[in-house]
Amino acid sequence: MIDVVNHPPHYKSDSGIESIDVIEGFGLNFHLGNVIKYILRHNKKGKPLEDLKKARWYLDREINKLEEKEQ
Repeated sequence: MIDVVNHPPHYKSDSGIESIDVIEGFGLNFHLGNVIKYILRHNKKGKPLEDLKKARWYLDREINKLEEKEQ
């Protein structure tokens, strides 16, 4: 039985690695975690371009946040 709440198949690689493990392993914040999540699953839910655009949106927010800090 597929556990869509705790271990959804679109968040897991073919080797069994889950995106949450990568995100937590690298200590990524919310924006960067979402970038990784959307990139890793982009070809698993039938809308690869949409997920890559979502990843770009979160990456742009993180870049903007860092640029504001530098000013």
